Amino acid sequence: MRFKLVAAEYGAGPALAILHGLFGSGRNWATIARRLGAFRRVLALDLRNHGASPWAVTMDYPAMAEDVRATLHALGHREYALLGHSMGGKVAMTLALHHPSEVERLVVADIAPVTYPLHHLNLVQAMRGLDLATITHRGDADLRLAAAVPDAAERGFLLQNLLFDDARPRWRLNLEAIEHELPRLVDFPAPAPGTVYPGPTLFVAGSRSDYVRPEHEAAVRALFPQARIERIDAGHWLHAEQPLRFLALVEPFLRPAR
Repeated sequence: MRFKLVAAEYGAGPALAILHGLFGSGRNWATIARRLGAFRRVLALDLRNHGASPWAVTMDYPAMAEDVRATLHALGHREYALLGHSMGGKVAMTLALHHPSEVERLVVADIAPVTYPLHHLNLVQAMRGLDLATITHRGDADLRLAAAVPDAAERGFLLQNLLFDDARPRWRLNLEAIEHELPRLVDFPAPAPGTVYPGPTLFVAGSRSDYVRPEHEAAVRALFPQARIERIDAGHWLHAEQPLRFLALVEPFLRPAR
């Protein structure tokens, strides 16, 4: 089943969809989206089970890619560029491989088309373990998460998903589905033999991240023969840590030809 995703829209011009990573949402990309909106119609999407988009039991990459495609088609965009980070990068790669004629160009931020170890299970379990009935403010939740998630910046990122708009706080993440689907999310579905995305492709990796290692480059080039791989001095959240350096690479690549 395909879902119509929630999109924050910026600017005007040829379409660009931005796809966030695990535990994120389109609003995490607002600063980058506004900048790219100078020459693109930017749609910062909330992927299924994230943000304000619908929840679903499954989260495999082909299904999430079809959510994105159906949403873009419903908004009148039959050709578009894609920018995806981490989990969103795998969604973007899947969509480009399945529907290459629709994808004008592709940017993948700090992820490769490979299978990773099972990451983030401890984070999901820590969030699910919070007794929301006894939490009255975000600071209380932060304190209770500190033992399981010692990094304050990481806790702050996760707690952006804790809403206090009702009498009882709630997560805007489908944590049950995410925990169940984590083995699929760390995987990458192998396309049919001979499948490639032949369009212009830019991989931007953080030099202090281990998500795109030299040994991954063969897998990248096998599926994306036009891929250019660039590294910047950043960790996994490179667009937040080094936004100007990230934009210096991404802006000229995404700027439409005159």
